[in-house]
Amino acid sequence: MAVSVTAALLIIGDEILTGRTKDKNIGYIAEYLTGIGIDLREVRVVPDVEEEIVAAVNALRSRYTYLFTTGGIGPTHDDITADCIAKAFGVGIDVDPRAVAVLRERYTPEELNEARLRMARIPDGASLIENPISKAPGFRIGNVFVMAGVPSIMQAMLDNIAPTLETGARMVIETIEAEGLAEGIYAEGLSQIASTHLSVSIGSYPSFSTSGFRNQIVVRGKDPDAVAKAAAAVRDHLRRLKGDQAPL
Repeated sequence: MAVSVTAALLIIGDEILTGRTKDKNIGYIAEYLTGIGIDLREVRVVPDVEEEIVAAVNALRSRYTYLFTTGGIGPTHDDITADCIAKAFGVGIDVDPRAVAVLRERYTPEELNEARLRMARIPDGASLIENPISKAPGFRIGNVFVMAGVPSIMQAMLDNIAPTLETGARMVIETIEAEGLAEGIYAEGLSQIASTHLSVSIGSYPSFSTSGFRNQIVVRGKDPDAVAKAAAAVRDHLRRLKGDQAPL
């Protein structure tokens, strides 16, 4: 039986919820984790409010193999993620000499002021996540990985995290073009196929461009044979429908 390794993503920041900052991390992380065999099962966005961050961290870390967080580990007063993670785990937090040493690679002693030292506050027992871009580290504690919200920094951190992760069977995906057929025409048959191929996920995804409507049916699963059989059933269904629409 295919091993299932699951994850959740917690995005932290008022700026995401107000729309001031447009999130660019969800899609990247989802695709990245899918590619290495980890199923992203849930994404939450919470404001810079301690009790909401702590509650979300504790709920998600207990439900999934891994929890990844982005945002709230900078030098300003509203960057409270590290403190919230410490509170969720019931551990202390203080300026970590390891993190200070890393920050000294970028900042002179005069530049490493009190605000920047906030980025060196790490919960007790956490290990550091390297940040090759701006040096300020993320950290891991338990099954929780705390990363920056800036996409380029987050992506570099994720690359450093990936080799340490347990992974499962990779997702097998087949995409089928429903050319010339509207969803309403093939929906009933697609539902019947889904009900008889329960080990796979079947979704219909319409889109619109200057050339008109385009419908794609996507079959996903961990078992290549099951995916192939379900995809074949979908193709047969579409062929029959197109045959029925052929002019007399």
